[in-house]
Amino acid sequence: MDNTDMIMLDEFCASHRVEISFIHSLEENGLIQTVVVNEALYITSNELPKLEQITRLHQDLNINPEGIDAITHLLNHIEEMKQEIVHLRNRLNFYEED
Repeated sequence: MDNTDMIMLDEFCASHRVEISFIHSLEENGLIQTVVVNEALYITSNELPKLEQITRLHQDLNINPEGIDAITHLLNHIEEMKQEIVHLRNRLNFYEED
């Protein structure tokens, strides 16, 4: 992975007005993964949407990292349930066509 696929967290923090300590607490809680390159902290572009969503929850609703962890878990569970519903509907449609 080259540096073009990564975002420097100092820049992210400056543009989103969050402290780097917030990023560290997210990583400690297993909510995001960071990468160290040449002593600078980065996040992959794949993790960026998740970090932006978490940052909005923190800033707009004043939710702490532990609360964000619970919300993220629930959102992931809802997404899994949506996928299961689609799968079950597809199976049901298959049997109704016969």
